[in-house]
Amino acid sequence: MSEDDHQRAERLIVANQVEGLSASDQEWLNRHLERCARCASRADSTEQALRSLRSVSVHVGPGLIRGTRLRVYARALELRERRTQMTMLWVSCALSWILGALSAPFVWRVFAWLGVHYKLPAIAWQLGFALWWALPAAAVAVVLVMRRAQTEGGGQSMDSLR
Repeated sequence: MSEDDHQRAERLIVANQVEGLSASDQEWLNRHLERCARCASRADSTEQALRSLRSVSVHVGPGLIRGTRLRVYARALELRERRTQMTMLWVSCALSWILGALSAPFVWRVFAWLGVHYKLPAIAWQLGFALWWALPAAAVAVVLVMRRAQTEGGGQSMDSLR
């Protein structure tokens, strides 16, 4: 057996304990454990260690429990609010595109009239029309980038709730 097989088996042993395995991975692991005493021993040791950890009881004070519940509740509210805001953003974006598509022929005529009236080159008023069309998408992109930057680095974290 190659060292890659052993590494894969170790990875699958851990994954099996944490998240479960697909049927094909479980079948491969079972076959490998039947043939490889080293990996079978590793799987048994992992199972025994987890069983030991599960049997340890940890006593915590009511203050810690109450604080943890408050943090979990605050995080749930934060996620619900973010989901609502994102839904409203997507609805606004869709509405903007629908209205943009419906009004595009009229706006095209307005830009063409402005181009003729002010003797602008065709490329200038056509570029103006293209920018008008792209403005809602650019605004949404800016909002999403700012939101991502806020949540990844500079935004309020759960630590501030302590």
